Amino acid sequence: MAKYTLNQLAQMIDHTNLSATATTADIKNLCDEAKKYGFASAVFNQVKSPIGGKCLAGSDIKACAVIAFPLGQTSIEAKVFETENALANGASEIDYVINISEAREGNWDYLKREMEAIVAVCHQHNVVSKVIFENCYLSQAEITKLCEIASIVKPTFVKTSTGTTASGATVEDVLMMNKLTPSEVAVKASGGVRTADQFLEMLKHGATRIGASAGIAIVEELQSRYFSSGEEYLEI
Repeated sequence: MAKYTLNQLAQMIDHTNLSATATTADIKNLCDEAKKYGFASAVFNQVKSPIGGKCLAGSDIKACAVIAFPLGQTSIEAKVFETENALANGASEIDYVINISEAREGNWDYLKREMEAIVAVCHQHNVVSKVIFENCYLSQAEITKLCEIASIVKPTFVKTSTGTTASGATVEDVLMMNKLTPSEVAVKASGGVRTADQFLEMLKHGATRIGASAGIAIVEELQSRYFSSGEEYLEI
């Protein structure tokens, strides 16, 4: 078990707004909230990179752009361009969605080339890379193969879900992905994590980053339940 302060727990949350209707004001508000609560990052659609990057410049909060979101159905070249464009325009972390149909067809060479190309760009810019699997569409064997590829390519994170489908992160997925990847590849749980209990459950089973649009509610619930009495640490 490990001990965490409230600030350390907040730093495990990617504060997210991936709505198709998110305005400039919405993204600025997202970034201001991320700074106020000390989240790891603010996450937005790739086209919002100039807004998020400018708002978070000079802070410790990362500006995270999502690539090929949410379907993953663009070419490797298009994903690389999106990644480079996001980083050139202010993003400082990248989450990208794999080509899910290629995974369903077992085209593992394609998916390895895709992962290598995007992770290489992130390495060149010294930024965090996160690979979104969308596990609800995949079998355990397919998730296993993707983890094997990630173990070779070594993105910073493998991620359970986009959070846009009927099923998001599960404890079983987090356990499996954590088991099948080396220690230098971390696990991000995303999709359906809305309460402090769900958040803590993901951490207990190996996730070290949580993607959530409910980050504020989670931190405030943690504050109320565990830290309001003056306790300095929460043991997990």
